[in-house]
Amino acid sequence: MAKNKIQFQRGMSFGEFIESYGTEKQCRDEVAKMRWTDGFVCPKCGGKSYCGLKSRKIFQCNQCHHQTSVIASTIFHSTKLPLTKWFLAIYLLTQSKKGISTVELARHLGVSQNTGWMVKHKLMQVMLERDKDRKLNGRIEVDDAYLGGEKRNGKRGRGSENKTPFIAAVETSFEGHPKRIKLQMLSGFRKKEISRWARANLESGSSVITDGLGCFNALTEAGCNHEAIIVGSNRKSVDIPSFSWVNTVLGNLKNSITGTYHSTGSKHIPRYLAEFQYRFNRRFELKGIMKRLIFASVRTPPMQGRLLTLAELAW
Repeated sequence: MAKNKIQFQRGMSFGEFIESYGTEKQCRDEVAKMRWTDGFVCPKCGGKSYCGLKSRKIFQCNQCHHQTSVIASTIFHSTKLPLTKWFLAIYLLTQSKKGISTVELARHLGVSQNTGWMVKHKLMQVMLERDKDRKLNGRIEVDDAYLGGEKRNGKRGRGSENKTPFIAAVETSFEGHPKRIKLQMLSGFRKKEISRWARANLESGSSVITDGLGCFNALTEAGCNHEAIIVGSNRKSVDIPSFSWVNTVLGNLKNSITGTYHSTGSKHIPRYLAEFQYRFNRRFELKGIMKRLIFASVRTPPMQGRLLTLAELAW
């Protein structure tokens, strides 16, 4: 049997990581190169001439004398952690197939679990924001899904208080291979929610295949061609070829989350979904995915740690 090219592709070895990002200077130079691709640009006046204050690792504009650091206005803004630890976290998140828990990440970084949690969730926030505006198009399989289990003596199925609803969509090629996915938490499966989600995430004219859940009829409001396949009570959608890829993705997602994390708070589920989605959509580029996440991190605005734990994230 031929080897799966995706599964056996060569990523970035740990030795290559150390060679490229083993020192603080290498990491800072990489951030500077990705932030200012054509050289330093003052964020205040646009000036390109500067002097460096080495004692404080700060750039000072020669025109307006505004001072800035290479990590200012990025996801690394005001961090007390060395960039080498941030880059190691990025390496571990992008090269692992099923993700890495905050406890294990903190152990690798040599920091507290709270710090490991903060680093991981900020990087997952980068993943979430990077993909949120990219729409799917063409043939798309869509299904409703849930994370979590039932409470004892509570409701079962869709009415369970302990389940978090989310929607899964898989864009496939003409040959029937998966291309990209969208995973997003919803407040519930209602026509208004589905219509709003579809307008934000699907290109008009796409052909969308779903089961017979009534709320999916709202997909037509986003200009999509909707085909509903009724799933009888004696036959599950997993047995129907039209849903093969969305069910495969959901199975892999749930195995990844339950096999990696002890628990996932419902208000943070959008980030866990975004982490899986980000890696899946770049699964053909394992060697270059780390650079891509660094690039995205440099272009993601700062997010204070306290904001990571406040209100639930909304799409």
